[in-house]
Amino acid sequence: MMATNRRFSILLGVVLIVLGGLTLAANLVGPLFGWGWWRWMPWRLWPLLVVSLGLLLVLSPFSTRGKPGLGGLFFPGMPILTTGTILLFASVFNAWDVWAWLWPLEVLSVAFSFLFAALYMRNTWLLIPAIIIGANGLLFQFCALTGWWGVWAVLWTIEPLSVGLALLAVNLKYRRKGLLIAGLILCGVAAFGLVLMTAVLPEWWVLNLLGPVLFIGVGLILLLANGRSRPALRESMPE
Repeated sequence: MMATNRRFSILLGVVLIVLGGLTLAANLVGPLFGWGWWRWMPWRLWPLLVVSLGLLLVLSPFSTRGKPGLGGLFFPGMPILTTGTILLFASVFNAWDVWAWLWPLEVLSVAFSFLFAALYMRNTWLLIPAIIIGANGLLFQFCALTGWWGVWAVLWTIEPLSVGLALLAVNLKYRRKGLLIAGLILCGVAAFGLVLMTAVLPEWWVLNLLGPVLFIGVGLILLLANGRSRPALRESMPE
């Protein structure tokens, strides 16, 4: 309890220092450029309260080792921190329409929650939702920034690909043949689907390069997997 209160006091002190520094800078620099920031800057920094709450949740597990249960704080902490950061930007610059472009960051924050929890709790299985949600979040962010939502007609293959990559990532630790085969099959399905869709929809021809690249990647993984298994087979063979 005392450690939590100490962390909260330190974090609150940092927030107050940042708030005071920004306000002081606005009061000193603003009038030199004819900016009237001094009238509204302190009030527009209210999202710092949300940011500080997110930081408190995210930093708490790192300040206390040996308690895997604290890894669960990443799940509310990362979305709150992301929301507070976007709110701070929108409030300071009065650009509330930024949510139309940056909302996929909320999806990515959930992916990072699983990633940090996996690292902190040393639970490799949490990498599966981290990779799947992260891949979708990146695609959402790409579409939100470019407006190319029609790309989903081709890049729906990100779903089997993300699951396949997640299984391959888990296999790096557990070395299970079933995980390797399932991951390679899903990656192969994604590559075949990508090539097929770009042939049916030629307007997305630029994405046609990704299919062959995936095929090459799956082939390299197969070669590496077979290369590692041969020494083990030789050692197990009787003389």
